[in-house]
Amino acid sequence: MTSGWRKRFIVVAALAGMVSAGCSSPAENKEIELSIATFGEFGYSPLLKEYEAAHPGVKIQSRVADFEAHHKGIATQLAAGRGAADVVAIEEQYMPQFRQSADKFVDLTGFGAAELRGQWPQWKWEQGLANGGSTVMGLGTDMGGLAMCFRKDYFAQAGLPTERAAVAALWPTWEDYAKTGDLFSGKVPSAKFADSAGGIYTAILNQSPENFFSAKDDSFIADQNPALRRAFTIAGQIGAKGQTARVTPFTQPWNVAIKQGSFATIACPAWMLTQIQEAGGPENAGKWDVAAVPGGGGNNGGSFLTVPTQSKHQREAYDLAKWLTEPAQEIRLFTESNILPSEPAAYGAPEVLGKTDPYFSGAPIGRIYAASADSLKPNYRGLKDAKVRPTFGTALGRVESGKQALDAAWDQAVTEARAATS
Repeated sequence: MTSGWRKRFIVVAALAGMVSAGCSSPAENKEIELSIATFGEFGYSPLLKEYEAAHPGVKIQSRVADFEAHHKGIATQLAAGRGAADVVAIEEQYMPQFRQSADKFVDLTGFGAAELRGQWPQWKWEQGLANGGSTVMGLGTDMGGLAMCFRKDYFAQAGLPTERAAVAALWPTWEDYAKTGDLFSGKVPSAKFADSAGGIYTAILNQSPENFFSAKDDSFIADQNPALRRAFTIAGQIGAKGQTARVTPFTQPWNVAIKQGSFATIACPAWMLTQIQEAGGPENAGKWDVAAVPGGGGNNGGSFLTVPTQSKHQREAYDLAKWLTEPAQEIRLFTESNILPSEPAAYGAPEVLGKTDPYFSGAPIGRIYAASADSLKPNYRGLKDAKVRPTFGTALGRVESGKQALDAAWDQAVTEARAATS
């Protein structure tokens, strides 16, 4: 949840009595406070109220932190040995980093987590493991299956197809997407083709099995990986042509651009639909639609619920994490908040497959994102992924703004990325 993007919640719960099937029973009449630290819009608010209502004496509070502050805070809390929540969400790109501190997280196999293995696809399950796979460090929450959101009114003005299947047929590849941008450019004076070069780049890159580091030995391969250079080149060329609105996702300018209709396409994980709707407001309802993303499936985001060893109520913390990641709850999170489940039993459920979204012209988002999930191939995240990744996004920003040529920006990004690994 997926992977600064979503509203944040922290829950403090006093539990009395049985939690739910499979949950432990605290000492009778003993109040237990649990905290769960999340970032972004996990959609947990109604679930936590339900959890609270089922347990007399439960209290709920929230502690808000943005994406970067949340993960930096975890590192600080682990180093200090205090201050961490009982349940802590970690986004997938940070899992390799925190996996190196697996001793500071509870091995959930001690509570029977290994029995849950079949609940997730193998790739998602393995992302939550540590110590060579012998430790269950986290339970998977959502994933960020990709689609392409587009303004069908602008496509009509540009003389392009507007029916979602025909739109998807315009761009079987990202090279074709770039060609569509050329067809669109100049036809709608008030709008650019895409939101940002960085967004395009990220979507393309997330379809590659390797990005900056080798899956074999975690060695730095950014300067040798053709998939990375392809993503950078396609996105950079679109940006250099002035076909992007040059707005960074989840910033105030990005919100304003959506409301004002400043761009026509954006690679959108399921969880982003809520952000687009909130930013666009009712006046833009029915103007957006959703089509398949170029290149097939992809992933942008997804998290894990972990339990730091600091927790004084580790069993109860695990019980809460286990309940929140059960298929029944994941189904509700999608139907209520567009948080795409990472579990086949959930994203293949009739409630998920049958969901449409009136704001996005009645798009069958359940079927679109489930299809993306089925074709998803995860990419390897290196130990220093979070340090290296931003250098390329910053470089693309220099290209977009006309401050640097594409090749020079690439060379500088590679140099800075290599330095960040030392």
